[in-house]
Amino acid sequence: MLPIVLSVIGLAILILGAELLVRGASSLALRFGISPLVVGLTVVAFGTSSPELAISLQSALAGKSDLTMGNVVGSNIFNVLLILGLCAAIIPLAVAQQVIWFEVPLMIGVSVAVLLFGLDGAIGRYDGLALAAGLVFYLVWTVRKSRRESAAVQEPYEVEMADEAEAGRRHPIVSAAMAFAGLALLVLGAGWFVEGAVEIARLLGMSELVIGLTIVAAGTSMPEVATSVVAALKGERDIAVGNVVGSNLFNLLAVLGVTAVIHPVNVQPAALGFDIPVMIAVAVACLPIFLSGHTIARWEGWLFLFYFVAYIGYLVLRSAEHDALPVVNQVMVWFVLPLTVITLAVVLFREVRGRRQTA
Repeated sequence: MLPIVLSVIGLAILILGAELLVRGASSLALRFGISPLVVGLTVVAFGTSSPELAISLQSALAGKSDLTMGNVVGSNIFNVLLILGLCAAIIPLAVAQQVIWFEVPLMIGVSVAVLLFGLDGAIGRYDGLALAAGLVFYLVWTVRKSRRESAAVQEPYEVEMADEAEAGRRHPIVSAAMAFAGLALLVLGAGWFVEGAVEIARLLGMSELVIGLTIVAAGTSMPEVATSVVAALKGERDIAVGNVVGSNLFNLLAVLGVTAVIHPVNVQPAALGFDIPVMIAVAVACLPIFLSGHTIARWEGWLFLFYFVAYIGYLVLRSAEHDALPVVNQVMVWFVLPLTVITLAVVLFREVRGRRQTA
């Protein structure tokens, strides 16, 4: 019982720390003249990914790098399948062209790079430096691109950041104190959460990788859930999508990259053989779905949710070494996956044909 209580308290502290960090850093950035668009695409995206970074660093330094890999991979799968699926099931989501033609291909490319880096059994320091360099490139490109964005693109971010724009009037020392307090709470919450999660894994007989892919990934993705669902309900539907894709990029480039620079991250054969390929497949699936009318329809949201349930079910069966696992494998490989590929191909074909007819 104590490990569960420790994990819940640690998660609550993590979420509070992330909220303070985002509010403090955002108000500081806005006060010094940085546009709401840039703040939304960088500070907020990084802030909502800060629990993943805190957990990953804490896990790696404690010699629990399986939690690090499971956290990053699981969070990326969780973000797309559950968060986008849930938001799209509530209301169809708009997808900005920038996300389709830059962020999604970059997310796919970085996901493949992580697989290639991990083939030797670890994400080493040089691999981490390469990922961190990709983060610098992404941040520079985002800031430069934002300066050329139209008022129509910037308006949703101005609405979303309205509260922080008002808070930008607070004294810079107060904002800085909030940001530093948020960081301190992240460190404290991460330590408690990792300690509780590792103990839960031992009690349930589950591997640290599976715990990272499920409990840790779900817990650290709570800020993304809140941000995206609230944005969707407020009608800022492109922010919901941008937050998820941006957070996935930060997870791969910042969380995994920075952690690997400080301490190499082990990559288990199970992650190489299944979990990372699933992360890549989820990223690739975004492209045809996002291209279909530049929206994520409700049925596509339900498709994401179905795959999330199937993925979690598979992890539970794999952890328990259940007798039904081979049957589930056969059903997924020979029925569900081909049917999904055909459906997405038809959607993409119709989109391309419709554009040609319009042209």
